[in-house]
Order: sequence, then C-alpha cells, then structure tokens
Amino acid sequence: MNRKGDDNGGKDCSEKKKMKVGGHWSQGLKASMHDPSLIVKQDELIVIIKDKYPKAKHHYLILPKADVRNLKALNIDHLSLLKHMQDEAKKLINGIESPSGFKIGYHAVPSMSQLHLHAISQDFDSPCLKTKTHWNAFTTEYFIDSEDVIRDVEKYGKVCCIDERSAKEILKKDLRCHICNESLKNMPKLKEHILVHMGKKNNS
Repeated sequence: MNRKGDDNGGKDCSEKKKMKVGGHWSQGLKASMHDPSLIVKQDELIVIIKDKYPKAKHHYLILPKADVRNLKALNIDHLSLLKHMQDEAKKLINGIESPSGFKIGYHAVPSMSQLHLHAISQDFDSPCLKTKTHWNAFTTEYFIDSEDVIRDVEKYGKVCCIDERSAKEILKKDLRCHICNESLKNMPKLKEHILVHMGKKNNS
C-alpha cells in the first residue's frame, strides 16, 4: 500500500476554502473521494482516502460511496455498511506501525457533508492540528467510537448519542492531554507536552 504523502511538512492546512470548481467547502469530501492522489483503497461500497488536512501523522477517512449525509441519516438499513466501514478501517490500521495507537470513530456533528469514519493515530503530530476545536473534536466525547455508533443502530435503528448544543460546548472545553489529562494553556504547549509522552512510549 502506498503511504507516500503521510509526511505533512509544508502542507497548506486551510480547510474552509471554497472548492476550485464551484460548490462550498463543506462538500469537499465528495471531490476528495475521486482524487487519485488521496485514495488509498476502494471497493464497491466504500472509499478510503488520506485526510487532506490530517490532524495526526496517520489520518484516514473511510467513506461510503452511497450518498449518506451524516450520522443523523443512518438507519437499520445502514448497519452492514457501518460494519464494513469499521472492518476496513481496522484492516488499514493493522498494517501501519504507530507507537501511539489508533482510534476509529465519527465526529458527533461534522462540518463536512458525507458520512466519514476517521482512523487516526494518537500522536497528533501534524501542522494541520492548530486550534482548540481541532483538538477537542478528536480527544473528547465529541469523537464517537465506531462501536458505539454500530451499537446504537443495532439497538434503536438510529444514532442516539448526538446532541448538537452539547457538542458545540464540548468543542470549547479547556485543552487537556489525551494521555494524562493535564491541562495546558495553548496548542504549542500541548504539542510540546505530547512529544514528551511519545518519547516515553518510544523508549519504553
């Protein structure tokens, strides 16, 4: 599998730009699904792409080819698709060496249209990780584990763990280390702090 492009050095991380050929930035994922430079793998049901603005050293998105807008659009008919997306995410990360490990999940209220499952390493080593919102989107309850989404759909026929008002408040939380829960003043301090953890992990 070609992993060329995982190095994020020098990447333009401005996410909220309009697409070059019409449309709004929130529709950008649909264009990325057809970008050969981003596609890692695909089959008849899903496409796996490298996140164009990765928030960690390894950051991938698993998207259905069918038009599924977001978590709210899910119902029992999507259960097999969700399981397939999760299985493919697990296969992908099992082939990647990452001392920090991975998490697989969804944003509670994503800004981008088209359902997408994140598979993201926990080093959070990327110049595209810039703001408190970025951080809290991946390290708090705003990031919903794939297993929890599948469990909801199996039990209730929909995803129940979404409260948009609460989700917005979660993104405003203070910065805290996802490993030791220490409070940090700003993103540069947080990134320095994480590097210490990653160094300990690599040397242990």
